[in-house]
Amino acid sequence: MAAPTEPQPGIPLRPEGWTAEDVLALPEDQTSLQRIELVDGVLLVSPAPTSVHQRLLQKLQFAFAPALPDGTELLPGVNVRFGGRRLLIPDLVILTCAEVDTLVYAASDVLLAAEIVSPSTKMQDRILKRAIYAEALVPYYLLVEPPEPVSATLFALEGGEYAPIAKSENGELRLNRPFEATLKL
Repeated sequence: MAAPTEPQPGIPLRPEGWTAEDVLALPEDQTSLQRIELVDGVLLVSPAPTSVHQRLLQKLQFAFAPALPDGTELLPGVNVRFGGRRLLIPDLVILTCAEVDTLVYAASDVLLAAEIVSPSTKMQDRILKRAIYAEALVPYYLLVEPPEPVSATLFALEGGEYAPIAKSENGELRLNRPFEATLKL
């Protein structure tokens, strides 16, 4: 994880902090090689995902796609707003508002948020993002941990906190909530 207090070259300083609108207004040429997220007015900058990460993401997409219930949609790497000073880009989301074209989705539109742990984002994915998703009442959180053997845990929101409801075994994660699916990792 890059230091949240040090903006990347070309990104202006904002001593008063950033807003979601500020981040969304950044030109693509300043943000194309990194992922820029926002937590409580502070930028979190991480490198673009690796090929290993992207292959795993693709496996998840192919596994989830045929199991999706009507009225839901799976999208990788979209902006999700958690108020005016929080903006995250989950590796994958399952949305309850299928086929809505927008630059940013509301947290209330997310049924499931998935994060694939990378060396540069492990603390964010395991602790910070998990807490933000729970606070925003995202019903399900999937945490995928490479390298080989890849492991995955699905958490469900219970009493304002996430509790594990499914863990992978032998490279496979079987879900019966929020819908039935088998993910081969």
